[in-house]
Amino acid sequence: MLIGYIKEIIRHPVKSFYGESVQETQVMEYGLYGDRSHAFLDTTRLGKFLTITQFPEMARYKARFVGEESQEEYPNVEIITPQGKVFSWKNEELTKEIEEKSKCNISPITFTPSHVPIGAIEEEHIQLVTDASLNKLQEIWGKTDIDHRRFRPNILIDLKEKIPFIEEKWFNKRMKIGNEVEIHLKRHCERCMIITVDPENAEKDATLLKTVAKERNNHFGVYASVTKTGHIQIGDEVLLLD
Repeated sequence: MLIGYIKEIIRHPVKSFYGESVQETQVMEYGLYGDRSHAFLDTTRLGKFLTITQFPEMARYKARFVGEESQEEYPNVEIITPQGKVFSWKNEELTKEIEEKSKCNISPITFTPSHVPIGAIEEEHIQLVTDASLNKLQEIWGKTDIDHRRFRPNILIDLKEKIPFIEEKWFNKRMKIGNEVEIHLKRHCERCMIITVDPENAEKDATLLKTVAKERNNHFGVYASVTKTGHIQIGDEVLLLD
């Protein structure tokens, strides 16, 4: 059953940095190519990453791949700071800046193009949100221009029938995206303080999380795992298989 189309594809080359919108990409076994493939370990907390939770301004650092996707190695990661400086990944000046601002001891880590582990990549391979649900949440919240990037999704779906939160009825079903990719819809995405941070200016608004907690049982968006890898692009059909 055709339920809609891909409206936007978003990946985050650096965990907790501002994501990049892409026209097309490969879906790997772990999710979108290179999603959360680069990260900063917080060396004061064993096995933990530095994220927006500890350092909200991370949301304003923009990261993107510059070059062709390769299974052997990543293209260069270009990072633009909130002040407009441009760095490449592992630049010592960038690491020092984030350490000083966050007041944390950090160490950059890079995973391979073939495997990015859960933990770096959130709790499941892919997170989906729909346009109808975003619009409804904005209505419930009562503020204009809710930025979907607050929720850090991978795929934004343009629904044929604009039924808010319909995606929550898809659990345990398979979804086909384009001609190749299939995913398994698994569960709710439980929200945290990260959604309170405006990705444009890092300002916090706790009322959004309070609204999601009160009106949506703290759920927004759904998690999915990859069952068939392949290529996706903007405008691809999204079908519910069973």
